[in-house]
Amino acid sequence: MTPVSPDEKYDEEACSVIDSLEQIGSQWRLIVLHDLQEGEKRFNELKRSTDASSRTLSRVLDDLQELGFVNRRLEEDAPVATYYSLTPKGRSLCPVFDEIESWADEWLHATPTGEDPAAVAADGGSSDAETTTETELAE
Repeated sequence: MTPVSPDEKYDEEACSVIDSLEQIGSQWRLIVLHDLQEGEKRFNELKRSTDASSRTLSRVLDDLQELGFVNRRLEEDAPVATYYSLTPKGRSLCPVFDEIESWADEWLHATPTGEDPAAVAADGGSSDAETTTETELAE
């Protein structure tokens, strides 16, 4: 058995992230997957809630169904309606969306240096970088 180098391990980990993002990473796919967390929706409900064009939404739903993230159910009673819902694979992304939302709540409005704006405000509005510069200038 050949040992795996740290570089190869990193490449394997990066590849799984990249492969995952290729399946779910388009803007519209993420929007639709996130929207379907609320439960089964008709095509027109998804169209309204996502603001996607019919063509874009249709393409995205077909892609997500083909990848196993979304179920499609046709109701043939009058009026005919198509319903979409998450598969178990799609539902498995719900905790990921929860984590992204938590991260966004904390960091989306971070300062350009990556500091939490709430922490900067609590510190009197100055960042560590500014404080260091002011200290150095005073010397």
